[in-house]
Formats: sequence, structure tokens, C-alpha cells
Amino acid sequence: MKTFNDLRTLNVNDHTEKKGKLTYLSWAWAVDVLLQNDPAAVWSYGEPQLFGNTMMVFCTVNAFDKCMTAHLPVMDYKNQAIENPNSMAVNTAMQRCLAKAIALHGIGLYIYAGEDIPEV
Repeated sequence: MKTFNDLRTLNVNDHTEKKGKLTYLSWAWAVDVLLQNDPAAVWSYGEPQLFGNTMMVFCTVNAFDKCMTAHLPVMDYKNQAIENPNSMAVNTAMQRCLAKAIALHGIGLYIYAGEDIPEV
């Protein structure tokens, strides 16, 4: 079985996309790489939570004998929380959250490095 150290060294750069200043790994590519490395992997979505008029989504990926849960606000193209999001925005956030939960296992985790640093 692959370890976190094995997975974190996988290069997924050929499957990333740029949106503004941020780089994304498509959820489809993240799932593809995940299932190539753990065919028994499964995921589920938690109940979205409201924060005022905005929403947070949750995804748990069970792979490599470990469950990892990610959360993500429903955001617009500027990465700002959307008030009263529609179903398409929620679906997009859920799929992005899936890619993020996969990254917590190591696959493409380096893409998120630095995203938590505030802009000056």
C-alpha cells in the first residue's frame, strides 16, 4: 500500500488548471489518480452548513486505510463566498472539496501550499 510520502511526491502538474492566481487540480483527475492508487477508495459528502447567507460543504475520502475530511465554502470566481448559492455553485464546491479531500492523502497536496497565507 502506498504511504503519504509516496503520494505526496506524485506529480500532477500536467492535469492542473489556472484560474486567476490560483492553480487547481480538476476533481476528475484527482479521482483518477486516487483510484489508480487505491481502487477501494470511497468518498461521501456531509450535510452543507449555512453561515449566515453563505454555505460550507464537506467531503470525506476514505482511502489508504484512512479517512480525511475537507471543507470548502461555496465561492465565486474571485474565491469569495457566494450569498444564497444556487445548486450549480454548490455542486462545483462539492467537487472542488472532493479534490481537496483527496489532496489531504498526499495527491496534489503541494498545489495548496501557501493558499492559507494572507495577501499583503
